Amino acid sequence: MLLVNEVTTRALQLLRLYRTGDAACYLPDGAIEFHSRIDYQVKIRGFRVEVGEIEAVLSSHAAVKEAVVVAHDDSVGGKRLVAYLVPDPLLPPSRDGLQSFLSEKLPEYMIPASFVMLAALPLTVNGKLDRSALPAPERANAVSEFGFVAPRTPVEETLTEIWKGVLGIEHVGIHDHFFRLGGYSLLATVLVSRIRDAFKIDLQVANVFSTPTVSGLAQIIEQSLIGQTDEEVLAGLLQEMNQLSDEEVLSRLAATSLSAKNQ
Repeated sequence: MLLVNEVTTRALQLLRLYRTGDAACYLPDGAIEFHSRIDYQVKIRGFRVEVGEIEAVLSSHAAVKEAVVVAHDDSVGGKRLVAYLVPDPLLPPSRDGLQSFLSEKLPEYMIPASFVMLAALPLTVNGKLDRSALPAPERANAVSEFGFVAPRTPVEETLTEIWKGVLGIEHVGIHDHFFRLGGYSLLATVLVSRIRDAFKIDLQVANVFSTPTVSGLAQIIEQSLIGQTDEEVLAGLLQEMNQLSDEEVLSRLAATSLSAKNQ
């Protein structure tokens, strides 16, 4: 009997239970089946994030009365953080200002990609926060430092459409920052692939990191297109000259030189 008690005591000493925040159940074979989280912890780019920490920091901002942070699915199966705020109506914050404020207190992967302003947070009949009633971020009014600036050229217009598809949002201005809208390395790769297909140019992922706005990328693309046009014109001229005799080539060069002098 003593030996049995010693074994039982030893087994109890080895058994430890941890509150992980996971909802699970034991299967008949003893395996554990995971169902869901019972808290609001989410996984962002491989990091486990407790959104309550972000909400606490946001709520400490002088221009924020209430804050809720939710993870939404992005276009490649990952998640991006969206913050819903009830701002001070006399001192509305900007997106860049909020992100700068958070970056002083939180790591980069915990900073929301979008900030949505609400007059009040939705509540259940019991007066508790109703997360399911929060509007989709693409249908809400997201905060922008520059305000919304529509595309001005065909290149910018095509780029904004590509960004919308990659980021899964409805409104993209030419001054919006790709990574502050929820972009990251994998999405940047997807973005570059779609830009290459659309414009038939050799854009690099590094260009997105160095110039992460629609207007900036549009300038790179337009310069590349002009360069391609010049190369095509030159190739056409060379092909035409190869079909001429030496005398015809010299005659054309002499005519071109004379025309330049007369000008």
